[in-house]
Amino acid sequence: MPVRALWFDHGALFIIDQRRLPARTVVRRMTRLTEAAEAIRTLAVRGAPAIGVAAAYGMVLGHHEGRYSPGRAARLLRATRPTAVDLSVGSEVVRRAWASGGDVEAAADAYRREIVEECHRIGLAGAPLFAHAPRVLTHCNAGALATVEWGTALAPLRVARERGARIFVWVDETRPLLQGSRLTAWELARERIPHAVIADNAAGHYLSTGQVDAVIVGADRIARNGDFANKIGTYEKAVVAKENGIPFYVAAPWSTFDGGRRTGRSIPVEERSEEEVLSFAGTRVSPERSHARNPAFDVTPFRFVTAFVTPSGVVRPTALERALERRLAGRS
Repeated sequence: MPVRALWFDHGALFIIDQRRLPARTVVRRMTRLTEAAEAIRTLAVRGAPAIGVAAAYGMVLGHHEGRYSPGRAARLLRATRPTAVDLSVGSEVVRRAWASGGDVEAAADAYRREIVEECHRIGLAGAPLFAHAPRVLTHCNAGALATVEWGTALAPLRVARERGARIFVWVDETRPLLQGSRLTAWELARERIPHAVIADNAAGHYLSTGQVDAVIVGADRIARNGDFANKIGTYEKAVVAKENGIPFYVAAPWSTFDGGRRTGRSIPVEERSEEEVLSFAGTRVSPERSHARNPAFDVTPFRFVTAFVTPSGVVRPTALERALERRLAGRS
């Protein structure tokens, strides 16, 4: 079974510190809102759905501390990372419960259960896509570590394997923080799913030489038209996949869809410290006088997406707005 990336118990939030993987599995216990915010900011917990759930429980911690207003607590958490819309969704669920005098922990628990169940349904919906396309390329980590349980991009591969597909995963290393080689490979190795880690700039070689049947990635924010933000380097994979006639899928729970944003042009792109690029494993690898740019995400236009794998099924980009409208109508 997939690993459980975070949980809440007896008034404390517990997370697997993803900065320490794969060398050590370290569980951190947090009892203050500022601890949860710092864990999100420093990538101790990461992945759009997971940080949404962490933010929900961070709000619970803030409520228990008794020195925050609902709005202030939510603003503190939302300021940690601007690109992933799940962060706002998770904190807002608990903010509303807090402001109305409701049970904040029950609200966070319900949100966590919804994310876990949606990721499982993503797996069920997407598995048939890989029954006859077993050699799959991923980018970054969109497994259980990024989503509490199951994963988004990895969920269909897990279910397809359970159904007998001979899944093999090409794992992009994902510079500069190596979420692929550190985290995705750790999950796959733990479950004995065959895979190979490749340098990011080797992906085009495998895509162009007939060694990849499909690409699947997660997302941090998806606009109404299907433009989406994901880990830097995703856009390149999408373009090369389309050039070589290889299907490119995006898997995400409904919390990642930003129905209020018409296109991806206005999605905020987080820029992180240049030290993440200039250093490797704590050692400087560039000249002292050199500087770097470090966008954490890029935005891929919808025309490069074959389909979105959602909790409600596989949706083509041309049908996405209608699917979002139906979902909103069903909730009204």
